[in-house]
Amino acid sequence: MAKKAKRKLEEEEAASFEFPVFDDTAFVKKEFELAVGLTLASLLSIVVGFVGWGLNVVGVPWWGSFLIGILVVGLSPVIIARLHAGSAIYTRGDWAGLIFLVFFGFLAVWLLLANISSGAL
Repeated sequence: MAKKAKRKLEEEEAASFEFPVFDDTAFVKKEFELAVGLTLASLLSIVVGFVGWGLNVVGVPWWGSFLIGILVVGLSPVIIARLHAGSAIYTRGDWAGLIFLVFFGFLAVWLLLANISSGAL
């Protein structure tokens, strides 16, 4: 008798579960807003990389360019939020991804241009 009651209870639980309704429009809207944020972060990292390289060419020591790059990386959430009104829906993970993108993009552009201009490549 106990096995029969247990089986019946399991069947009722399995039958009562339904997947939640997937909101297609909200998903696509958030992905579009994230794509705009990624584009802005990429452009920001390229601009900061060129600025850092330009400062090195003018004669600013490497640590000065690096500090300016770190300053812009720290301010990148504020800059992106000012440039893109749809950034209000970003989560902490989204912001962390954008900050890492700006930091490593800045380093890649800055170091690549520094190596090319010094003849190291």
